[in-house]
This record gives sequence, C-alpha cells and structure tokens, in this order.
Amino acid sequence: MDRRESLKALAVGSLSVGAILTGCDDKSKVKEDNKKPGGDDADVYGRTPEEKERDKKLKADKYFTDAEMKTITLLTALIIPADEHSGSAADAGVPAFIEFTVKDQPRHQLPLRGGLRWLDVYCLKHYNKPFVDCSKEQQTALLDHIAYPEKATPEFSQGVAFFTLMRNLTATGFYTSELGIKDLGYVGNRPNEWDGVPEDVLKQYGLAYEEKMLPVYLKIEDRGKLMTWED
Repeated sequence: MDRRESLKALAVGSLSVGAILTGCDDKSKVKEDNKKPGGDDADVYGRTPEEKERDKKLKADKYFTDAEMKTITLLTALIIPADEHSGSAADAGVPAFIEFTVKDQPRHQLPLRGGLRWLDVYCLKHYNKPFVDCSKEQQTALLDHIAYPEKATPEFSQGVAFFTLMRNLTATGFYTSELGIKDLGYVGNRPNEWDGVPEDVLKQYGLAYEEKMLPVYLKIEDRGKLMTWED
C-alpha cells in the first residue's frame, strides 16, 4: 500500500462521514448568492451572526509567516503528492486549511511553529540550508526519520510529534476538500431515479399506475450535494 492509499484508509477509517461531509445546496447557487451584496459562504449554512463575525476575523488574521507557509506547502505536497488520479494536498488548498485551523484551534500553533523551526535547525546543522532549500533526497531522508514513530530514535522525538500532527492535518484537509472527495470516489447519499414497480409485479397484484400520477411516482429529483471545507 503506497502513502496515498494509507492516508486514504486513515481518512475513511478514522473520520465519520458526518464529520467529513454535509449536504448543501447546489454550488452554483452558492456562488450566485455570494455575488449579492454582503453575501458569503457563511450565509448558506446557518452560521449565527457571532459565528460569521468570528470566521471573518479568523480569515483576516495571519499566523504563519510567508517562509513558514512555504515550508507547510512543501510538506503537504510531500505527504500527499500528486498522482495519476488527482493533484497534491497543496493543490487542494490544504496549506490554507492548516492556516485557518491553527487560528481556530490555537493549541496547534506552538507545536506547528516549533516543529517548523525544528526542521530548519536540523537541516541547517546537517545540510547548511533550511528545509525548503534542501534537495528532494535530503528532505526525504529527514522525513524518513520522523514519519514512523515506532522506528524513530529519541533524538527525533520532537520531529516525530510535529510530523504526526502535520500528517493528520494534511490528511484531514485533503480528504475534506473537493479534490480529496473525488479521489475517495465518495458521492454521498444520493437518490436514484426509480422506474417504478415492475409491470409483472403490478399485474400479479392487479394494480396499475394512474396515468396522470406517473410523473409524480416515477421521477425523483436529485437534490443531493456534498459540501467540503472549501465551500
């Protein structure tokens, strides 16, 4: 099982469908509503005025520096790289998801910032350059030391804790994004078009549809729509 398949299994197994997916209106309508004066995504899923104000403030604030965001973007792409099926976690906008998450859940701020600093200190000590400037081989060699907690030596304990958190956030962000949902192949609970009771069964019980009611009986409108954190 490759890295992407492992993370996919983690996302499906550890996150409930209810936590990942929520029904919502058609996205085209959301975009149309957002064009209205004062319209924003928060208006379409029942946020209270206080919650909308908090969301607005969180989105306006900035926690990570540009250099830190560059490292986060690289890490998310290394954790879930692009393949023949879909783009990388960075392509899915996971860095922005992580930036918002640390503002929404401040307990993640110091562990992530400290971990990013740990990466650069290690690379400066061993390669004379920060993590983002290291070669792909050097980056992979370091991540191999901290990606497997059961194999890591004590000297890498801080790096292990950081990478575990980063991997969990990356998997959560990716598999709750539109790109990740498509990668999972999950379409949600969507009604099918029903063709009605088979003719032979109707005849068996001496029943029949009323012609004027056929459109009502046999047509079910698909209103199902998945919603991701990007919405």
